[in-house]
Amino acid sequence: MRLQGKIAVVTGANSGIGLATAKRFAEEGARVFMTGRRREQLDAAVSEVGANARGVQGDIANLGDLDHLYDIVKAEAGHLDIVFANAGGGEFAPLGAITEEHYDRTFAINVKGTLFTVQKALPLLKDGGSVILTGSTAASTGIPAFSVYGATKAAIRSFARNWILDLAPRGIRVNVLAPGATSTPGWHDLATSEDMKKEMMRLTLAGIPLGRMGDPREIANAALFLASDESSFVNGCELFADGGSAQI
Repeated sequence: MRLQGKIAVVTGANSGIGLATAKRFAEEGARVFMTGRRREQLDAAVSEVGANARGVQGDIANLGDLDHLYDIVKAEAGHLDIVFANAGGGEFAPLGAITEEHYDRTFAINVKGTLFTVQKALPLLKDGGSVILTGSTAASTGIPAFSVYGATKAAIRSFARNWILDLAPRGIRVNVLAPGATSTPGWHDLATSEDMKKEMMRLTLAGIPLGRMGDPREIANAALFLASDESSFVNGCELFADGGSAQI
């Protein structure tokens, strides 16, 4: 029970990596506050996790929703030990087709949302706590028509490098978990047709030395390591869980 008695927030917890991580945290003894934008999906996810979970509907790009989340955490738990700032998303757009709306939407969720998810947690986060930011191999490698998403994840990597200095007096660790292609609803929904999905799969698998996509639970296991005392001297790192795709 590596997280026995710990209080955690997991954003974007209604499916995929967020849901898998909420499950792992709860299995290891944590009480988990889960967020997501879609009420029906979030309720189903909370039911999957079980009695140690509490769902709070909200959009991380909306600062009022974040205030509401942390008001509930404060009232019901009093403090936080772990923040997994996982919520994010993206869509394909080649350079010539990028619109202001596409740019604003992607940066609002992935960069602004992550920033204020962590900032607003600080009054509740105990000294010595763990902050985990979901990055991506897209921050380190080029992907056609995915430059805006990649830029947001590069910003996440920069956040960690700087925040470990800001938070050093409190002993709070900040690390980036960088998944590669993982079989989640978000990844599969990037394709707009079956033909596109097949081509995405072909190209993706060709670039992964292990020859397969990741399972959300595998990414969750890496998040568990970063959340637990097993990583007590790991700070400011970018932990790749990518089957080797960003290493070649």
